[in-house]
Amino acid sequence: MKVVLFSDGGARGNPGPAAVGVVCLSDSKLIFEFGKYLGETTNNVAEYTAVILGLDELLKTKESLEEITWKLDSKLVVEQLARRWKIKEPHLQELAKQCWDRLKQLSVPCQFQHIPREENVRADALVNTTLDAA
Repeated sequence: MKVVLFSDGGARGNPGPAAVGVVCLSDSKLIFEFGKYLGETTNNVAEYTAVILGLDELLKTKESLEEITWKLDSKLVVEQLARRWKIKEPHLQELAKQCWDRLKQLSVPCQFQHIPREENVRADALVNTTLDAA
């Protein structure tokens, strides 16, 4: 199964109350979606956490996975996870390592793509709905 994941993380204030939203599709069919409240953290931590939680969900169905395309509106996370940009902050280095470790467990091709915010509407809506409910 080839999947496309859209993820978003956001904090109201930076740091502030934060949440993530993740949407997973295969051939335009919804595989899973969720929002999760994180408590107080930064936007960057929320963006990374969205990827980690999405990977955790994928690990539950890894036998059927063939390829992952990840779409995020965070250029920083995309470039850092693709190893094109250095990660200077130790706490973000640890989050990136958690992502890479999970990707290694999945052992399928994965690419991270930066998309404009307006193409990440569903994941963004899950973030805001989750924050509003918290």
